[in-house]
Amino acid sequence: MSKIRVLVTDDSAFMRKVISDILTSDSEIEVIDRAKNGLECIEKCKELSPDVLTLDIEMPVMNGLDALEKLMQDAPLPVVMLSSLTREGADATIQALELGAFDFVTKPSGPISLDIHKVGDRLIERVKAAASARGRFRRKGITSAVKPVISNPAAIPQAPRPVVPIVPTFARSIGGTKSRLVVLGTSTGGPKALQTVLTQLPADFPAPIAIVQHMPAGFTKSLAQRLDSLSQIRVTEVTHGEILEPGTAYIAPGGHHFEVHQVNGRLQAQLHQQEPRGGHRPSVDVLFESVSRLTNVDKWAIIMTGMGNDGTKGLKMMKEVGPVASLIEDESSCVVFGMPRAAIQAGLADHIAPLEKIPEVLCKILH
Repeated sequence: MSKIRVLVTDDSAFMRKVISDILTSDSEIEVIDRAKNGLECIEKCKELSPDVLTLDIEMPVMNGLDALEKLMQDAPLPVVMLSSLTREGADATIQALELGAFDFVTKPSGPISLDIHKVGDRLIERVKAAASARGRFRRKGITSAVKPVISNPAAIPQAPRPVVPIVPTFARSIGGTKSRLVVLGTSTGGPKALQTVLTQLPADFPAPIAIVQHMPAGFTKSLAQRLDSLSQIRVTEVTHGEILEPGTAYIAPGGHHFEVHQVNGRLQAQLHQQEPRGGHRPSVDVLFESVSRLTNVDKWAIIMTGMGNDGTKGLKMMKEVGPVASLIEDESSCVVFGMPRAAIQAGLADHIAPLEKIPEVLCKILH
């Protein structure tokens, strides 16, 4: 089996060497070259056509964001960003994910991290995952919009089904005594997917949306602020004890599990730092399982792009306890099909739709 060919880009010679050593410690990875800035990176990508690129953000001559934007326009490939834990680093990382970066790994102690080995396993894991998704980047220009929306996936239609256009207002459907709640879980590829979904929802969306996006502490606040600036609904990083209101999306803070409880008939966020579940904190399963215990609440669950199977156990519990409508992202639009595939294979999908159709389908099934 051929090795994964990686180009390492960082302005620090020390970091280029250490990152290369970490990657080549894995027998499946080969570092084919190194670049010291964004301009050199672009030139070497044209010359060498690497399978995966690791890219620093802060560099002279041309920074990582400018290089990434150029690459995604001209010759898309999977890119793993190396990010700092500063506020500026978090904002730049969110921008990189919007531009199409596959994922990111944080440098433990700044631009020149002598302890970069601490995240060595994560870096190797992300590079391997990126390599497995490289075919999606090479199919530039092929969109998932041609895919049908599938309800009751056991009977896949022979022709695409029309989707009801997004409803601009929910005023006529609000009422009754039951609360409403949408829960959503996503991981790799999630920030860009969340932007696609949340920015298409109307301001009077009739339910709160509780979201788990796998991200480390320090990045979810920047993500929420960015999405809030682009969306008609309100988007915020949720706080402990906060009452969940319709028309607002609440993103779990990195490093904290997010549960929803009922307090005096109202939906309230509860955060805690118990052990990670399946390596994740926040965990989609933890959120979904807490929601399964809510009574007198209409529930909708969404699982989108991401590695692994987080969310499947929680969705299964929700369905065992009471009615819930599930909406799963179609393989055609996923950066990584792991989490959606697990839910579909477990027979838990009521609706399957490509990313671009999820806002329309969600609005339709909420009526």
